[in-house]
Amino acid sequence: MAEEVWTVGRLLGWTTDWLATRGSESPRLDAEVLLAHVRDCPRIALYTAFDETVADAQRARFRDLVKRRGAGEPVAYLVGMREFFSLRLAVSPAVLVPRPETEGLVVRVIDLCRTLPEARIADVGTGSGAIAVALARHLPRATITATDTSAAALDVARANVARHGVGERVALLERDLLAGLPGPFDVIVSNPPYVRDDEFAALPADVRLHEPRTALVAGPTGVEVIARLAAQAVERLAEGGWLVVEVGPAEAANDVLAAIPGLVVGPTIADLAGRPRIVQARRG
Repeated sequence: MAEEVWTVGRLLGWTTDWLATRGSESPRLDAEVLLAHVRDCPRIALYTAFDETVADAQRARFRDLVKRRGAGEPVAYLVGMREFFSLRLAVSPAVLVPRPETEGLVVRVIDLCRTLPEARIADVGTGSGAIAVALARHLPRATITATDTSAAALDVARANVARHGVGERVALLERDLLAGLPGPFDVIVSNPPYVRDDEFAALPADVRLHEPRTALVAGPTGVEVIARLAAQAVERLAEGGWLVVEVGPAEAANDVLAAIPGLVVGPTIADLAGRPRIVQARRG
């Protein structure tokens, strides 16, 4: 009997079933992203190539990536890229994988800057630079100062700033939060660590074992970093300027903001799933 040919369609079907047994929450998407990466084509192009035979060399590379995904490595790290706010961004294990929920921060800051075409923005804990790059692309006259404590993360951010041609308006600095930055800023935005110590063990394995813990875990309460950031931010915000922060424990975060003299807490913004996701305060 002739050996069955491994076509694009057959590979996707088999891989989807196998990844589902390994705990992937999106096995079909994972399979498509990995195969498109190996074939160096847009994912949508796979749908017009179902009957094409996959070359042995490509199949070997695909098999290796699939095994690693089955062992828990995030797809974004395997392919070195992630889409965020319709932008392709480089990622590595030095940075968190940008998530769709964080796009809400970008939307909120763009909205706040509608009357501030030359807004001065600080992106604290920039990681891959996802927020800074997205804002620079959509606010063409804004200037953005992006900070991170990790030199390796800043290398990733630097590549993304260059990739999207916004280097003249995005400054990348190795800093602890806003240390050493005088301001004033019209908006300070951040997706800081907000996982509690006792929550870490319950995170999905691909997050817990592969993404940088220092970018995830804040401490016993989950608001330790937000508290430090808010105390620094009030001194560096322009009058009427906004602090906009992605959080886990929204109620506790709002309590932190309310305790800072000079900050007036605004309404919490929910994500698309209806969970409280973004807290904000204005310098009054």
